[in-house]
Amino acid sequence: MGTIVERKRKNGSTGYHAQIVVKRDGLTHRQTKTFDRRPAAAAWIKRREKELGEPGALAVAKIEVPTLGNAIDRYVKESRKSYGRTKAQVLRAIKTYDIADKPCSAVTSAEIVSFAHEISVGRQPQTVGNYLAHLSSIFAVARPAWGYPLEPAEMAAAQTVLKRLGLTSKSRARDRRPTLDELDRLMKRFADVRRRRPSSLPMQAVIAFAIFSTRRQEEITRITWADLDEGGSRVLVRDMKNPGDKAGNDVWCELTPEALAIIQAQPRTDARIWPYGTDAVSAAFTRACAILGIEDLHFHDLRHEGVSRLFEIGRTVPLAASVSGHRSWQSLQRYTHVRKTGDRYHGWKWLTVVSGNVTCG
Repeated sequence: MGTIVERKRKNGSTGYHAQIVVKRDGLTHRQTKTFDRRPAAAAWIKRREKELGEPGALAVAKIEVPTLGNAIDRYVKESRKSYGRTKAQVLRAIKTYDIADKPCSAVTSAEIVSFAHEISVGRQPQTVGNYLAHLSSIFAVARPAWGYPLEPAEMAAAQTVLKRLGLTSKSRARDRRPTLDELDRLMKRFADVRRRRPSSLPMQAVIAFAIFSTRRQEEITRITWADLDEGGSRVLVRDMKNPGDKAGNDVWCELTPEALAIIQAQPRTDARIWPYGTDAVSAAFTRACAILGIEDLHFHDLRHEGVSRLFEIGRTVPLAASVSGHRSWQSLQRYTHVRKTGDRYHGWKWLTVVSGNVTCG
């Protein structure tokens, strides 16, 4: 018996999700398909049930072409390669669209372009581009790994078209840097929070360390005391983000004197220096910015601030890379316009607070 479920799409239109379940001779076959009109969904159910009633049809149906949604599920299940929360969220989101119900053999460049138009409503071209980039991972492995008829050439053609149409674009490098006044307000805010709740996250130290070490949020929360080489003033950053891969990409990064002093001031009560989750750090930072009316400031902007500071105090590209961990010096070319102007954190009072009686050098 077939069923039809009416679903509201994200673009405001209505889709009709048809599903059939046929059981016979110990075999169970489930199949779904989404239509723009209810009569079309009902007609498909009637036709498909009749087809599956033919002798041997159910056995053949069991080896039918899997859907794109099936391919996504298998990728997530079998992948041993770690990937970020953003990719996981995007893949889950894609499964809510009609394209996920289509057989792999039917996911053509035209279907992908249509999907991109659908998700572009309310989204920036950079975001649409990210969706397609994450989806392309499925296309890259489906045929060679599982024999699914999902063609990488169709994805490549769609990406070319979408770029020409302006529906996708590369993410722009952010240039947002916190002002000293904004940092002062944040530090005061977190000082008040700690006074009221001593068990709350030491966000003052985390923020200062993010700037002076140029470390990313997830890198900070992974660092252990065993990863610290105090004598060499360096730290082993595990699984550092790198284009194409990060698992096993462990890199020794130099610690500036300020960053080392901040670490040395932390209590050694856990294997990790900052034993907190990235979600907790992100939520605390975002919430504080909202309360203080600080607009468009992300935690990751602190890394940009830290790298900019290195150039302002006279670091060359190679020396800056030894701190930031950039594998390619070309990635730091965007900072070459930054001139040596001195250290605007010289005498910064909050460094004394988070690292003891230590001042900027």
